Amino acid sequence: MGVEEGPPAGAGSVTSEHGIAVPAVGSDVSALLRRPRGAKWLYVFAHGAGTDMRHRSMEATAAALAEEGIATLRYNFPYKERGGGRPDTPAVATATVRAAVGAAAQLAPGLRLVAGGRSFGGRMTSLAASQESLAGAEALVFFGFPLHPAGKPGIDRAEHLAAVGVPMLFLQGANDALATLELLRPMVMRLGKKGTLHVVEQADHSFHVPKRTGLSDEQVLEGLARRVAEWLPG
Repeated sequence: MGVEEGPPAGAGSVTSEHGIAVPAVGSDVSALLRRPRGAKWLYVFAHGAGTDMRHRSMEATAAALAEEGIATLRYNFPYKERGGGRPDTPAVATATVRAAVGAAAQLAPGLRLVAGGRSFGGRMTSLAASQESLAGAEALVFFGFPLHPAGKPGIDRAEHLAAVGVPMLFLQGANDALATLELLRPMVMRLGKKGTLHVVEQADHSFHVPKRTGLSDEQVLEGLARRVAEWLPG
């Protein structure tokens, strides 16, 4: 069912609602496919731990990507489909990622696939890709990879990234409390050609920047979307 969600993007886009079966939990999760005219790529876009697929940050990011001609498939993890609470276990979360990537290939068979997400959603996507390649996904893009808990610097959460077999783009705020650059930069460098880091100066984990920068949240997201479009293979 095609459902318009807000004004169309500059290139013209339509959002449709779908259900994705997740065998690991024996039920469906909701999904939103936003497809601008002329799109070549579809970003399978997982939400962060404290949000869901309809959160304003997810919608704003999807809109910015649509302006760059990139389609998005946002989806809920099962715990958010049930109304919130504690995030799913890694086993359930990675099974949901796999189901979403598989559904993306069926919902938009003409588009090339890239997967990832915000914070928790990005980390669960990378964990799934490290365990077994995500069918059809040519790259991963992370909006604020959560390298460690706030105030507890470490790199344990990144150990699995070496097993990911596709290129990865890390979009990070310089003031991200969940990914200190002193740890993040060398971690990405160790990935070699598979890892690319793009830092937004003065931005936090949610990509908010101080007013003194003169940039709005929307402008920051526009810049991130442009970087994604530039980075994806032609």
